Amino acid sequence: MAVMTTGHAHIPTGRPFTVDDLEGMPDDGNRYELIDGVLIVSPAPSWEHQEMGATLYVDMRAACPRDKRVMIAPFAVQTAFDNEVQPDVLVTRFTDLTSKHLPVPPLMVAEVLSRSTQLHDRNTKKAHYERMGVPTYWLLDPTEPGSLTVFEHTGGSYEQVAHVVGDERYGSQRPFPVTVVPARLLDGTRP
Repeated sequence: MAVMTTGHAHIPTGRPFTVDDLEGMPDDGNRYELIDGVLIVSPAPSWEHQEMGATLYVDMRAACPRDKRVMIAPFAVQTAFDNEVQPDVLVTRFTDLTSKHLPVPPLMVAEVLSRSTQLHDRNTKKAHYERMGVPTYWLLDPTEPGSLTVFEHTGGSYEQVAHVVGDERYGSQRPFPVTVVPARLLDGTRP
């Protein structure tokens, strides 16, 4: 069996990864996630990615009711021994949180697309969140002028319910009322 060594940690390969294996991953700036035992490694995100995700967090946090919480990556959603993801932004019930992770599906997940992660965000992670039963999934694209695509669970699968671009407004009711304008999420990337 092949072994990857990181400091004193030994991480076996040739079998599905588990959440316990994540403890031995290097602190190298990459994001390490698991979906059904498959390790997904993502490089550090771009400035535009971070700006869009952080501004969404701030806007949503301002609108968030007291019984819910908005979290920003890195914070783990760990619903099984072989599944741990770190959505860019998530919303959950306050009572569902532990100090270390979220052990149940969030009420909403938002992923900001990057060149290196967009295939996973559009496919692998979307399917994972759909199977988990996450009611609302947002995909944000930081490519100018910015866009937001919203998927909601309807009858067991995701259906696209909105797509707004640039200065168009999206008034969400799930998981709570908030208005998002994609171009405004990117204001910090311009002088």
